[in-house]
Amino acid sequence: MKKNDYQLYISGAIKLGVSFGVVSLLARWVTGNTILSSPETLIKYGLIGGIGYSLVGALSSILFGFLAKKIHENHPGQYTIGDVLRQKLTPSGYWLMITVLILTSFHSLYVQAMGAGILIHMIFPIPHFIGLLLFLTFCFFIGGAGGMQRLHQLAGVNVTLIFAAVIIIPVYFYIQEGVYPVYDGIKLYHPYLLYIKNTDAFWFIFTAIFVFFGQILIDRASWQRMFIIQKEKVQITFTLTGLIWATIPLALSSLLMITIFGRSFENIYALFSELVNRIQSSILIVLFVVFIFSSIASALSAELHATTSLFVKNIMEMFFTLTNDEKWKYTYIFSGAVCVCLLVIVSILTPSPLTLLFFTGNIYAAIISPILYIILSKGILPFIVPFSSFIGAIGGYIFVTRTEDFKGIWLSFTISTVLCLLVLIYKRITRNNSKVL
Repeated sequence: MKKNDYQLYISGAIKLGVSFGVVSLLARWVTGNTILSSPETLIKYGLIGGIGYSLVGALSSILFGFLAKKIHENHPGQYTIGDVLRQKLTPSGYWLMITVLILTSFHSLYVQAMGAGILIHMIFPIPHFIGLLLFLTFCFFIGGAGGMQRLHQLAGVNVTLIFAAVIIIPVYFYIQEGVYPVYDGIKLYHPYLLYIKNTDAFWFIFTAIFVFFGQILIDRASWQRMFIIQKEKVQITFTLTGLIWATIPLALSSLLMITIFGRSFENIYALFSELVNRIQSSILIVLFVVFIFSSIASALSAELHATTSLFVKNIMEMFFTLTNDEKWKYTYIFSGAVCVCLLVIVSILTPSPLTLLFFTGNIYAAIISPILYIILSKGILPFIVPFSSFIGAIGGYIFVTRTEDFKGIWLSFTISTVLCLLVLIYKRITRNNSKVL
């Protein structure tokens, strides 16, 4: 990478085809939340919840693929989601959306760092703080300082490790133990996992659609990759990514069944250390451990890179005219400061991954309609469109204090959608009246 060309840091040097585009997106979306939340979903909602988790993630990527094609056609030459928002929103609306993007970026980074911290503590006999420090230092050099080209260099290795682990380890174990002993053990110790009429699981799936789709709609890393995938191949790339990604949570669930089929357990985190104990091959133990940390490091590095690019290109450059050297300086400072903050916060707070997923669910649900309006409309949109996401999220959080989390997420989506529809209707009426006059 030429240090005097900062654009290479943001987008790399090549356009991606279908195969490497899928690899790059998978390296972004097989995250710590996938590794921790999919087993937790299985335990909490049974097989229906585990299968639903996979299908919802796949559906979100496929749906975004249809939008990605239109975005690519309507906004050629752009590099980040902030570039598109700057074209479509008023200054006040733009800064509101940038604030939301930065907040959700930090949340995503925190989820990845927390997952790494939990797994380091479970697997390695080293202090939690030291392990996390080493992990975040690695991510800083890959995503914070390395840029898109460095991420692409490691994406192929990461995806290879993912599929090697989720295919070889279950096959190895099921050949040794057999399928029926595992099934009988689950039926004896955890029969609730096989209950298919779990209405809570269906409500979870229905709600997760809002959360997952809203998440990918404003995912900074996905937008950056969308702009460097060849235009005619962008839709099929996201579709294939969704279909392939769906197999990974299912494979992780099968790994979990290996651990619990003959025993009870105290918490979801202890299952990972137990899984390591059950794998009798030292090679497979190494493969499992490397797979976990490679996946989380890849996802965190991609998010760190995207957030840093957004900060330098869509925040700093709005106030100052920066030289290439200044862009690099702020890149190092910002990404380094983010890693330090993550180190401190994760060392103090470690809530449940599934709780974290739905903590920002109101924001992701509330932002769906405004982002769709921005993508599908022409011209500059009024402040009320992005502001409707704020109103919807606040309305959902207020409602959550009185009732279930799921209903708050649905309310957030409903409020922002109604407001966007009212704006659309008002613009149509105004346009028709002006034509009549």
